[in-house]
Amino acid sequence: MSHILSAVAWPYANGPRHIGHVAGFGVPSDVFSRYMRMAGNDVLMVSGTDEHGTPILVQADQEGVSPQELADRYNRVIVEDLTSLGLSYDLFTRTTTGNHYAVAQSLFKAVNANGYMIEQTTRGAISPSTGRTLPDRYIEGTCPICGDDGARGDQCDNCGNQLDAIDLKNPHSKINGETPKFVETEHFFLDLPALAEPLAEWLGARQGWRPNVMNFSRNLLSDMRPRAMTRDIDWGIPVPLAGWEDNPNKRLYVWFDAVIGYLSASIEWARREGEPEAWRKWWNDPEALSYYFMGKDNITFHSQIWPGELIAANGRGSKGGKLSEFGDLQLPTEVVSSEFLTMESSKFSSSRGHVIYVRDMLARYQPDALRYFIATAGPETSDADFTWSEFKRRTNDELVAGWGNLVNRTASLVNKNVGEIPAMNDLQDVDRAALDASQAAFGAVGDLVRTHRQRAGINEAMRVVGDANKYLADTAPWKLKNEDPERMKTVLGVATQLIADANTMLSPFMPHSSQKVHEAFGGTGVFSPMPQMNEVQDLDLPDRHYPVIQGDYSGQAGLWSRNPIVAGTPVPAPSPIFTKLDDDIVEAELERMNGDN
Repeated sequence: MSHILSAVAWPYANGPRHIGHVAGFGVPSDVFSRYMRMAGNDVLMVSGTDEHGTPILVQADQEGVSPQELADRYNRVIVEDLTSLGLSYDLFTRTTTGNHYAVAQSLFKAVNANGYMIEQTTRGAISPSTGRTLPDRYIEGTCPICGDDGARGDQCDNCGNQLDAIDLKNPHSKINGETPKFVETEHFFLDLPALAEPLAEWLGARQGWRPNVMNFSRNLLSDMRPRAMTRDIDWGIPVPLAGWEDNPNKRLYVWFDAVIGYLSASIEWARREGEPEAWRKWWNDPEALSYYFMGKDNITFHSQIWPGELIAANGRGSKGGKLSEFGDLQLPTEVVSSEFLTMESSKFSSSRGHVIYVRDMLARYQPDALRYFIATAGPETSDADFTWSEFKRRTNDELVAGWGNLVNRTASLVNKNVGEIPAMNDLQDVDRAALDASQAAFGAVGDLVRTHRQRAGINEAMRVVGDANKYLADTAPWKLKNEDPERMKTVLGVATQLIADANTMLSPFMPHSSQKVHEAFGGTGVFSPMPQMNEVQDLDLPDRHYPVIQGDYSGQAGLWSRNPIVAGTPVPAPSPIFTKLDDDIVEAELERMNGDN
């Protein structure tokens, strides 16, 4: 058994999340975490809402509320949506907790004490109309290196180089289009050059990463410069040093505090479990494994900034130092980045109404239909496009006509002709071949999910479904009722076992329907554990309450191996597992989308 940390990107609480977001961080991390639990590992899956920084301030201004009021509202919306999608967090919390403030400030002080925070005078961008700081990511312009027009103030996605906003040609604010004003300001910078050697050593030892992630990460090593870890802003975590902490306009950079959330959420989880030091099994043990899930625009912060902070807190850079109070913090095993999901060939845009929010999607369609689309056609290693026609096709042709039909047809045959799961007696070669092939698929599917090739993994699991459908067609048990009823029972028993195998392999991808399939053949108990939304009190600020996602995933019936069917288990009359989509949903959804523009 291994300790597995699933560290899932923190969605901004400046609005509801759309399906492009969960295609990047949500569903892939949940599929991986569910599989790893079923394979016998001790998984800790953590995240929360990211509630500091300019995006919150901008949206709060637009809505006429305080930043905290805005964060409270959308924190609840996001928690509800991710729970409904079935994302099995051990703790999904937020960055405005007392616990997170304390952990972030402690880590900052440790990094600073070891000498890896350096004070520098720099020129920062402000909005001429508001006087408010413009973060690097809210400034766009022409890249001074490759000439791409879509470069941001922190990096150019086209050439992969890190940038400073002041170096952009024709810079403008993404918020209102105005040209930023650059003024001198004092900030703390993470001394990345002093961390370059251990960062390069760590990256050089990584194996099995997606090539695009590894190439991007290694390219960062060629341009190691200090990166600002504080900002001129009045919304965020105070800088915990004398002369800074009482300054109302200096705060920790949101990207400094957000990545620390993986650690603080783990600590909050342990405290809520009544075992305050339990988090150390995932963070201090060199044998523990950690996987970080996000979209490709966040690679820099997870393969450079966060590992750099950890190295600095451990005192392992060129300046030396001592371990922080958090002990020897382990660096990421792998950064698992997905590409982008577009919608009907265009980028998602909430402002233009070109968007499908998770909440709206789940109000009209089954969560596993969305999860299936993301797993089979999502942006795993290249950008992918969501279209309503393809969503309808995959749902109707693959889920309803393929998997759902196999389950319902077999359950109906068993219910009508036997009434209970029949024993498999006198197996023939065709039966053994089908059972052996199905059992062998556990290793293949498991290896693919474990190595983050989920699209290939679900395709292999659906191949088992196809083989089971072919077995049923070849053996035709409906023809055997009168001429050879015992053979009919054996065939139906084999078919039931093939379905049980496929259901286990598909359950990380589609946990809602796997529970239904389990129950369709008389199964009892929890086959696919589901997360719960719970209202909790802040551990350090007793007047504050907020919703979290938690769950007990230890008692599930489905483990990653053949779960033998139990002959004699009553099988009820089946109900459809999946809902077939009407032909007019494509036109209706496109009209709805166009009507929102």
